[in-house]
Amino acid sequence: MSQNRITQLFGIQYPIIQAGMIWNSGWRLASAASNSGILGLIGAGSMYPDVLREHIQKCRQATDKPFGVNVPMLYPNIEEIMNIIVEEGVKIVFTSAGNPRTWTSWLQEKGITVVHVVSSVKFALKAQEAGVNAIVAEGFEAGGHNGRDETTTLTLIPMVKEQLEIPLIAAGGIATGKAMLAAMVLGADGVQVGSRFVASEESSAHPAFKEVVVNTKEGDTMLTLKELAPVRLIKNKFFNDVQELYKQAPTVEQLKELLGRARSKRGMFEGDLEDGELEIGQIAGLIHDIKPVSEIVDDMISEFERAKNEVKNL
Repeated sequence: MSQNRITQLFGIQYPIIQAGMIWNSGWRLASAASNSGILGLIGAGSMYPDVLREHIQKCRQATDKPFGVNVPMLYPNIEEIMNIIVEEGVKIVFTSAGNPRTWTSWLQEKGITVVHVVSSVKFALKAQEAGVNAIVAEGFEAGGHNGRDETTTLTLIPMVKEQLEIPLIAAGGIATGKAMLAAMVLGADGVQVGSRFVASEESSAHPAFKEVVVNTKEGDTMLTLKELAPVRLIKNKFFNDVQELYKQAPTVEQLKELLGRARSKRGMFEGDLEDGELEIGQIAGLIHDIKPVSEIVDDMISEFERAKNEVKNL
């Protein structure tokens, strides 16, 4: 593949970012991704500050390639997290779930490249105005916490591209080389891939959760809990409990009480497939095996190149 705005921005071989996902994206996944020629991200959203520091240090020992940290800005220890990122010399930060104006210039003054994750044109433009170096536009298909407008990747990417000047990374429903090509035809400079890397050998997800992911079919995930923060989940006992509660027209407090604390950790990290929160994207229906990250990347790039040649012959 030829170099483009995203590979040049991050100093990577291929314009693919491994998403920083809570409970799935530790240093093993991030370093394996970076060693495969893409950008690996450590998911700070599920880490206490001292744990994040340890993961950054181990990641640096495991790769000499660029890697970054994904930080949800609603994190309660956000200042401590950001200071650790600077102290440990991380040069790339992806921010999400908050106002990009809060940290972008502070990070950039420290020599850090900042990317912000959005789910709408409006927030993409706000992030651009805040001075970020690139945008991730994530469609409704994506796993985990999601946009309220339910805009799909197919429509979101060209709508953002129409108004954006800075580099654009597409996310949501991308797990194959063909999807990567489609996103780039729609205007993206690169892609961010989450769910496919959950089902990798290096992911920190519980083996039982990985097995559920590869057995997930079309229609097995759904967006719920929009009153709190919209999240796409695999349908299990906990999901069904939420649906039953909705029949009673619950208050926000009742939904919070049912959700409780650490439910995503129980599901994805500890492997409680009944009462845990199992976050994955709709594309799980196309994920059929658990592979090393290097093979996943090779497969994507090979398929991308084949698909590009096929399109030329149409």
